[in-house]
Amino acid sequence: MTVSYLSPVGMLGGGFTPEYFETAVRERPLDFVAVDSGSTDGGANNLGEDKFFFSRDAVKRDLRLLLIETRRKDIPLLVGSCGGSGGNWNLNWMWEIVEEVAREEGLSFTAALIPAEPDREVLIGKLRDGRIRELDPAPEITEDTFRDTHRIVAMMGAEPFQKALEGGADVVLAGRASDAALMAAIPLMKGVDAGLAWHAAKIAECGGAAVTQMTKPEGMICTFDDDYFILEPVSPEQQCTPTSVASHALYETANPVEMQEPGGTMLLDGVRYEAHTDRSVKVSGSRFQPADAYTVKLEGAALQGYRSAVIGGVTDPVILRNFDEWFENAKAGADYTMRRALGDERADLCKTTFRIYGRNGVLGDRETRKFDNDHEIGIFMVTVAPTQELANSAMATISHTILHFPVPQWHGLVSNLAFPEAPHEIELGPSYSFVLNHVVELDDPLEFYDIEFKEV
Repeated sequence: MTVSYLSPVGMLGGGFTPEYFETAVRERPLDFVAVDSGSTDGGANNLGEDKFFFSRDAVKRDLRLLLIETRRKDIPLLVGSCGGSGGNWNLNWMWEIVEEVAREEGLSFTAALIPAEPDREVLIGKLRDGRIRELDPAPEITEDTFRDTHRIVAMMGAEPFQKALEGGADVVLAGRASDAALMAAIPLMKGVDAGLAWHAAKIAECGGAAVTQMTKPEGMICTFDDDYFILEPVSPEQQCTPTSVASHALYETANPVEMQEPGGTMLLDGVRYEAHTDRSVKVSGSRFQPADAYTVKLEGAALQGYRSAVIGGVTDPVILRNFDEWFENAKAGADYTMRRALGDERADLCKTTFRIYGRNGVLGDRETRKFDNDHEIGIFMVTVAPTQELANSAMATISHTILHFPVPQWHGLVSNLAFPEAPHEIELGPSYSFVLNHVVELDDPLEFYDIEFKEV
């Protein structure tokens, strides 16, 4: 038994070389092409604001290539987490692009759309029944969390893809989905061992990311035999090695040998990575342990307020030699001035955070290393408030106070911050956050997912 598929790029809209992709599809005996389109890397705003981080033109460019070649070869095309976050708006946005390309290219096919926004009352019932469990870390939730959150998606597993294909779909467009699920669905249907199918999918969903150096986005071809799979880059300019493939187990996971999926857990403690050719790698020994209860992850984006930000640099060696004490005093002074300007009631509605780049801007309080920096540091300040106007007002007062806050060693008026842009206050707009980090038990893997078939 041989099953083979192609993942053209790690993120739809990321771009890939047409010649390499077309050659692979036309010359290889592929069973399907699948591409992931979602990520939470950009935070909750993409789900909350109904938008995608890549442009429509970039997505349409990739989809045109994918649709033309898969229809030419008459093989399925699967797209997961459409539109970045997989909400209903995102899915419909992707569907409009697919329809547009089909009209322009004269393509005909059966499409399946799989929304991933569950009914809120059903979720509330699950919460009451104790069938929603928190992950670590998780915010506290109530029934109102499900009523008030702008969008909530449930990350589907492989079964909705399989159902859509069994129903005759040539093109499957799914809402929020496990990145690996769309790659594992067809191999599992064709009898590939579950451990191999899921492990290969976890690697291939990132396109060509498991090559030695991904200097530009390209794809990956995965081929299964009875007890192993082979990964080979689409681009002849790239190569996989046992180290590059094995290291992918460290990406986006808390545990490189146990990885959760909706139907169970990948167990990778006994995996063997071997060079197959000078460009491809053979992987064996992957296992899959079915779960006692079938769960899917919930993601919800809720509006927290509106943001205003300032970026400023400090290069005064006098300040830098005693920065921590000076900055604590400056922040206290800024808070006092803001309260005097806005009043305590309005000031209490504002939340300001500070990141110090050159000290601990990335890890914050979790940074354990100590650095002395007497050259320059950057201060990134963000205020979140119920309105954009209030956020702007608070940030203007805070940044102006810190700009001129006294330095004990200097007399007279000082200017402490260098601003890279003018005006230095930057409106960042709405601020959404994830208010769910939970899994929900399903009675059936298809419980939340009603499939709509469309003829193009």
